[in-house]
Amino acid sequence: MKTIINTNYAKKIAFAVLALVSVFAIGQEEEEEKKFEFSGTVDAYYRANFNGLNKEVPVLDTGGVQTGVLLPTAPGTSFANDPGFALGMVNLIASYEGEKVGFVADLVFGPRGEDAVFGSPFGSPNIVNQLYVYWNVSESTTLTFGNFNTFLGYEVISPASNFNYSTSYMFSYGPFSHAGLKADFDLGNDWSAMLAILNPTDFTDVNPFGELSFGAQLGYSGQYLNFLYGKQGFNEVLDGADLVDTDVEALFQVDFTGGFNLSEDFFLGINATYQDTDGVGFYGAALYPQLTTSENFAIGLRGEYFATMEGFGNVAGIGADADGDANVFAVTLTGNAKVGDLTIIPEIRLDSASEEVFLNGDLEFNESLASFLLAAVYSF
Repeated sequence: MKTIINTNYAKKIAFAVLALVSVFAIGQEEEEEKKFEFSGTVDAYYRANFNGLNKEVPVLDTGGVQTGVLLPTAPGTSFANDPGFALGMVNLIASYEGEKVGFVADLVFGPRGEDAVFGSPFGSPNIVNQLYVYWNVSESTTLTFGNFNTFLGYEVISPASNFNYSTSYMFSYGPFSHAGLKADFDLGNDWSAMLAILNPTDFTDVNPFGELSFGAQLGYSGQYLNFLYGKQGFNEVLDGADLVDTDVEALFQVDFTGGFNLSEDFFLGINATYQDTDGVGFYGAALYPQLTTSENFAIGLRGEYFATMEGFGNVAGIGADADGDANVFAVTLTGNAKVGDLTIIPEIRLDSASEEVFLNGDLEFNESLASFLLAAVYSF
């Protein structure tokens, strides 16, 4: 959730990519029809609080000099947190599928995209959400090499692939993306498996720590049990002329993601996760009931319980008690209305935390926050 400033450099890259895509698509149309694809999304939203600030408040020091702003109250989750009318992102995806090999180049522009790639830029603009090649070694084995979005969790970065527009706490503080090599296996009879060697989480351009993480997944008929393990920091630091061991502990996360079609029109999604780094971390669970009422409208609910350990709640924006623990229960009611390729998403959200962390209009802290959001997502 780190803010990055776009520059003309990023815009020039975008135009160059579009030009290359057009030339490539024309050249391939006759020779290899339907193997090259260009797709993406554009989204924007409006957000307002019922019982919190809806503006930025300048902060002055003792000399009357403005030193910063008191940010508007928002859930401590990713992406849809700005007041009033705000931008999501432009997502441009170019992919090529050959008989045995292929690639995906997934570029993002705008605030949502900047937040999504927060761990990757080092002194230069970064617009790469995913960039990987793959090889279908056999009918049952595929190798993927490069930068790809995480295999953990129910929600994803793309707003077109989520039912809710705002995101959950579990998604926001779990991994966004990985860089590395993974092998997917089709085991037959609806069983699947995946093994991966990865950079530390969200470091998709470079591995600054010299440590590797390991991922694994076991799936059956749309239900997935996911694992992630590895050190996420510097194991040694330079103190003068000496290297000093920092005793960095490894992160461990186990995650279940799945869902069931309870009827032709009713789906129930499920996510549960647990992340721990030497006693510091979080755990939670969420249900996603979704009812399709017509060809062009569906309504859904996300009910999430999220708890933190040893002060992690200060990072997650839900505070901490004397023992460093905290929790929040968030309920989000969302509608999806289809107008051709455009999806209109009205949303009402209630966050209720164990600590007083939500700022109201009187600059007093409360345990709860109620908000409204209206988003529009166009897919092409």
